[in-house]
Amino acid sequence: MTIAADPTSFRALQAVSQPHAQPETGGLSSHPLFGLRVVDGTARQMIDRLLTPGARRRVAFLNAHCVNVLARDGAYADALATADAVLPDGIGIELAARMTGRRFAENLNGTDFVPELLRDAARRGLSVFLLGGRPGVASAAADRLCLSIPGLRVAGTRDGYDGMADEDAAIATINASGADILLVALGVPQQDTWLARTAPRLCPRLTLGVGALFDFLAGRVRRAPAPIRAARCEWAWRLAMEPRRMAGRYLWGNPVFMLRAACHAWAERDEVALARRGIDVALAGGALLLLSPIVLLLVAAIRLDSAGPVLFRQTRIGRGGRPFTMFKFRSMHVDAEARRAALLAQSDRAGVCFKSRNDPRVTRVGRVLRRFSIDELPQILNVLRGEMSIVGPRPALPEEVAAYPARAHGRLSVKPGLTGVWQVSGRAEIGFDKMIDMDIAYARSRSIWLDLMLIACTFRAVLGGRGAY
Repeated sequence: MTIAADPTSFRALQAVSQPHAQPETGGLSSHPLFGLRVVDGTARQMIDRLLTPGARRRVAFLNAHCVNVLARDGAYADALATADAVLPDGIGIELAARMTGRRFAENLNGTDFVPELLRDAARRGLSVFLLGGRPGVASAAADRLCLSIPGLRVAGTRDGYDGMADEDAAIATINASGADILLVALGVPQQDTWLARTAPRLCPRLTLGVGALFDFLAGRVRRAPAPIRAARCEWAWRLAMEPRRMAGRYLWGNPVFMLRAACHAWAERDEVALARRGIDVALAGGALLLLSPIVLLLVAAIRLDSAGPVLFRQTRIGRGGRPFTMFKFRSMHVDAEARRAALLAQSDRAGVCFKSRNDPRVTRVGRVLRRFSIDELPQILNVLRGEMSIVGPRPALPEEVAAYPARAHGRLSVKPGLTGVWQVSGRAEIGFDKMIDMDIAYARSRSIWLDLMLIACTFRAVLGGRGAY
């Protein structure tokens, strides 16, 4: 059944507030945004799942402009809600996710993602059909793709507007081509509503609405150079290159989108999470101010004791398995990481987490820092950045997480912390299995009062120094 694009329709009014029952793609996680489940994964993960043999999927991209359109167009809202995957496209969606305390693993903008998808499709011997755009745009885009992607099989092209006047003929041409992938570039909302309406009649197993991609490939629209995109100023470049088309989107559409994103974040707010974040920021900010004189003395001591930087940066795994850079005062010699593998057999601790009481890599000042857990102080910066919390499980190394048994992944359901149940219960004296039990129990039953109790217990644990080495 086709639902008319009525701005006052029930679906349009609910599009930015009520989550739809949208299927997830190949086990990838997703974030709820504007009533949709938006896929959270890397381009590599998404491509592998979309090109899985035998799977049929309809894919849409979501950017700030799309959000503004779906808020007033019921048919478009339905098309995105019933898509098999909605991919995050652009800084606007990334900011909206951050407002709700979430982050995407990667921005999957169509201009970069689709050519990468087609490179992999070419290696697998799959073919593509290009539908859409003004006369000649689809064929020019196909020529560009064939030049840049060796071995790509273009099964056919067809103009979008005049070429789709006879819908039955357009669908018959697509199906007769035998294409595995169909790219439709009609712009929002037409491309996605057309794909949703005609999905039962289309033979290609993977269909994507790709917006202005053909215009970019055909050279009809210039894209911002990489340095400008990296600086996230692409909107200024786009506005300069396409003033008539982009003025409404960037000068008016973006403020409207940000208002919608703020309202969405407020509707999705979690009072307990907000309170916990408030405690984190207050305690971490206060500690940073109070301890700044001591920090200066520590910096001097570390510099005088051994060569190397004051801060030690290391990749750790945070909530949801996302890597982040953790900061510590350097307590080891600069070649410590290179020497770690040779010392694994000397670990004093059972399980996958290495710990040695007489670790030869530790400096003289480092032993004092570790004895009183002072080396952990720079993690205040991680707390302020939102990567860690004051209370939570110990942040694990990537190689430790890779060796986790299945149940241990439960400790990744919350942010890692400066202190926690394990940290106040003996630290390195606690075995790996017991640590996992503690962390999972905390993740299941944590509360503000439990966090405050653990913070209070931390002072006694630091002064006692049990398990700290």
